[in-house]
Amino acid sequence: MQKIKLIFRGISEIVGDTEMGVIVLTDMASTRQIAIVCDHQMEEQFTMRIGQPPMRKLLPEVLCQALWSQGVISQFEVVITDISNGQYLASLVNTATMEMIPVRASDGVLLSFISEIPLYIEAKLMMRQSVPFAEDARGMSLPVNSISDDMLRQALDRAVADENYELASCLRDEIKRRGV
Repeated sequence: MQKIKLIFRGISEIVGDTEMGVIVLTDMASTRQIAIVCDHQMEEQFTMRIGQPPMRKLLPEVLCQALWSQGVISQFEVVITDISNGQYLASLVNTATMEMIPVRASDGVLLSFISEIPLYIEAKLMMRQSVPFAEDARGMSLPVNSISDDMLRQALDRAVADENYELASCLRDEIKRRGV
């Protein structure tokens, strides 16, 4: 499997939805970006860690420090391998044994952010899901297959209310494809 290393670029709220956020990741050259939708709790976890370090070490940081001191954390990586029903699929991979432990993609990104464990995405998935990265962009589009079922329904309702029938048709087709 060919992998592309990812860099955490930031996190923000989804406009019009205070319960969801978007984690923005880029490739090493900062030419392509991918967005991972996360819940508000995950957004808060990142917000606590961006900028100034917390006053006290939180449990994830303590566990990562313990693993670093034992010399075992360096044999791990997080790999985003696929997408299914609006959710990216990721694993924590032990590179020594090739054991793969499934993890929520947003949790894998947070673990990578905290511990400096490398974060990768399968190359074909990156090419299929990513969009060009622009440092000064004021927003970004999300691929319809990376949106949760609830968000899909809300977007469909908004598209119909706004009389954007082309978008509504696309969203309806994705809902039918998922069998939601």
